[in-house]
Amino acid sequence: MIINDFFSKDLMQDKVVFVTGGGSGINLGIARNFAALGARIGICGRTEERLAQAAGELQALGARVFYRSTDVRDADALQETLDDCAAELGPVDVLVCGAAGNFLVPAEQLSPNGFRTVVEIDLQGAFNAVHAGFEQLRSTRGSIIFISAPMALIPHAFQLHVGAAKAGIDNVMKNLALEWGRYGIRCNSIVPGPIGGTEGMRRLSTPELEAQLVRTIPMGRMGTVDDIGHAAVFLACPLAGYISGTVLVVDGGQHLAGSAPFNAGAQQILAGKTQGEETTR
Repeated sequence: MIINDFFSKDLMQDKVVFVTGGGSGINLGIARNFAALGARIGICGRTEERLAQAAGELQALGARVFYRSTDVRDADALQETLDDCAAELGPVDVLVCGAAGNFLVPAEQLSPNGFRTVVEIDLQGAFNAVHAGFEQLRSTRGSIIFISAPMALIPHAFQLHVGAAKAGIDNVMKNLALEWGRYGIRCNSIVPGPIGGTEGMRRLSTPELEAQLVRTIPMGRMGTVDDIGHAAVFLACPLAGYISGTVLVVDGGQHLAGSAPFNAGAQQILAGKTQGEETTR
């Protein structure tokens, strides 16, 4: 669905939206939806080639775009990126904290380094972004949107690291909503459900398992990046002007079935990997 079929195409005119991890997937989908409504877009990520391609897509929608290869774990580099983006596009009105890492691993096989890496990218990276963007957001009375995950709400097998990081993100969001409301800054989280065609689904599922998963979704389909983009635009626009401190689940009702379908699929994937390793020894 084209978002400007529902919102005025200049709803976000002259607004600056910065998206961490904005080079692909859900985060790029969010950036595209804001770009389609007139926003100026800043994105960062770790892969220059992917960012350049994403910038081209956003420019094709008419957006002015700033992009830079930046690791959100590097607080100083992220501060410089956000400052330079403001110098080029203006102070940020909407900050989307979307950079994330993930992989399937049994808890007993999760290394301290693996746990730390995901927490640093997801949780520390989100903190680094809001810390770097605070003065800009205070000046614009802006909005922060954190991209969370179902693992923050209920346990998922082989996702200990992700659950810890995303639960931390939702708690950071609520604390900032409590503290920064006096500056006019609103803070909310989006929990995407299974989103088709994304790198996350390619890593955590297979086409066969996706078909099984769809049968557990009350809405009867996988989500799209635009489903999440639409939710992000809503949370950032004046219609949501009194919404802060909220975790918005956008998953077609899939969470109502619990994590068992995911757990079974993840077990099959890990079993397949183990079998493949054994046959190549």
